[in-house]
Parts: sequence; C-alpha cells; structure tokens
Amino acid sequence: MVTIYDIVLVLPAFIFAMYAQFKVKSTFSRYSQQGNIRGLTGAEVARMILDDNGLTDIPVEAVAGELSDHYDPSSRTLRLSESVYGSTSVAALGVAAHETGHAIQHKVGYAALGLRGALIPVANIGSTLGPWMAIGGFFFHIPVLMHLGIILFSCAVAFYLITLPVEFNASNRALSLLGSCNILEKDELEPARKVLNAAAMTYVASAAVAMAQLLSLILSLNRRNDD
Repeated sequence: MVTIYDIVLVLPAFIFAMYAQFKVKSTFSRYSQQGNIRGLTGAEVARMILDDNGLTDIPVEAVAGELSDHYDPSSRTLRLSESVYGSTSVAALGVAAHETGHAIQHKVGYAALGLRGALIPVANIGSTLGPWMAIGGFFFHIPVLMHLGIILFSCAVAFYLITLPVEFNASNRALSLLGSCNILEKDELEPARKVLNAAAMTYVASAAVAMAQLLSLILSLNRRNDD
C-alpha cells in the first residue's frame, strides 16, 4: 500500500527529473541558435575527433529523433540526431564530441563503460519486471517474490549509478578535445559546457528517481515484515 511517506520520498525525485528534461531541452534549444566560428557541423567534428584518435573505422551516421545521439559499442557506430548531424551550432558540436568520448572510452577499455554494458541485460529486466514483482509480492503476501523484485530492481539502480561516471567522463573528454583541437574558441566552450552539464543532470535525475523507488520498495517490505 502506498503511504504518504512513499509519496514524500519519490515525488521530489520525479519533479527533479521533469526539471532536468526541461533544462536540457531549453539549454540545447538556446545554444542551437549560436553557430561556431569555423562553420563545422556535428558530423564533421565527430569525424575529425574519431580520426585524430585512431578510430577511422567507426562510421558516423544520422539517426532520426530528438537528442537521440549515441555511440553503439556492439556495432562500433556513432549515430547523431538530425539536429546535431548537420548543425553548425555550438550545442551540436558539444553533443557530437560527447558521443565521440564514448567511442574513445570503448577504445581505451574504460572500466565503467564495460561494467555498464555488462549490466544492460539484467538492468532491462530489473527495471521492467522488478517493481511489479515487488508490488505483487507485497499485495499477495509472497515475501520471496517481493525480495526477488527488489534484487532485480537493484540491478537497474546499479546501472543508473554506473552510468554517471561514464557520462561525466565522456563530457570531460569532449570539452578537452574541443579546446585542445581548436574546434571551438574559448568563448564557445562555455555554451558547449552548459549543454553537456544540462544533459548530465538528466542522468543524475534518473538515478535519483530509481534510488527513491528502490528505497520505497525496501520500506514497503519492512512495513510488511512488521505487520
């Protein structure tokens, strides 16, 4: 049964997540209006950074969707959304460089990236089935089912937590490369930094929501055991 304590615990995290989504979209939109001095596109910057780091075999492809940019380690492919691929904005270049950061992480064997990849299968199961199993165990008085649901959901929470250093590291790599390779001027780096910081906030918010939900499930289990 959901109590006022559960609402107080989870609601702030959900509000934070909504704010983070608003912040990343508004920040990206704002700096999408500011073009870079060199007139480079997101795809060109991604290609330049990849080549400079010996990753000439990784293709850069356009993908549909808004802020759907990602690096796929399984196919070793970097995909940029339409608003990044052909855009010359400092926002687009920041996002493109961030995704190349993941490709570089993959090349150098960045441990957190490998761990996150290993957690994906069980995290997908845990995030979808875990809460329902825990809730079902609570209502049908099946402690084993509730325990199993919490364990599975804990794997999803672990995935969200390990994602944080992966994303922060990729952003740090991106900003360093944008500066050291003279892709962005000094006054252009700050807008790119703001875009990446706003994006990072969404990952922090996702982790906060997941941890709040997990704590709520654990507290529910404790209340059931006390009854």
